This record gives sequence, C-alpha cells and structure tokens, in this order.
Amino acid sequence: MSIIFLLGFRGNSVDWEGGILKYQKTVYQALMMITQFGVNMLVPIFLCSFAGMFLDRKLGTNVWMVALFFVGALAGFTNVFRFARKIYETPARTRRRSTQKKEEMEENEKKD
Repeated sequence: MSIIFLLGFRGNSVDWEGGILKYQKTVYQALMMITQFGVNMLVPIFLCSFAGMFLDRKLGTNVWMVALFFVGALAGFTNVFRFARKIYETPARTRRRSTQKKEEMEENEKKD
C-alpha cells in the first residue's frame, strides 16, 4: 500500500474498497484520449511519408517524401484540432446539465 502512495496514486483517480485498488473511469478515459491524440497525429505523418518514399523510388526524385511529410503533418494537426474541439464541447454540455440538476434539487429541498 505504501508503494502505491509513493508512486502518486492517490486523490480522485483511485478508490480503496476492501483493500483493492479500484480505478475510476476518468483515469482510463484520460489515458485513452492521450493515446488517441498521438495516434491522430502520427498515423497521417507515417502514411504520407511512406507514400512519398514510394513515389521517390518509383519516379527517381527526392521531393515527394518531404512534400507529403508536410501534408501528413497538416492532416495530423487537423485531426488533433477536431478531436480536441469535440472533447471540449462535450464537457460544457455535461456541466450545464449537472448544474441544472443541482439547482432543481436545491429548489426541491427548499419546497420541502
């Protein structure tokens, strides 16, 4: 148990129930999002770079790999931007709903 605290696994991300370490969904969701950011950025870069290397070998040139690398980087940045925008839009809706529910509960308590 002390090893887990030394590693920094405490706070909101971990619950102790019956001596068993139980992770909340938010930790796994955060890891999933971080991984998805990396995949969204790297896959287009690698695909375009390999396509550029293939074209350079077939055509006997040296320009396609560099050009398609930048096209892949642009596509990767676009993917990451769209993904980040979708992530930040969703919590705002959720926060509004939870705030509305809290206000409704407070009003109901005042009536009782």
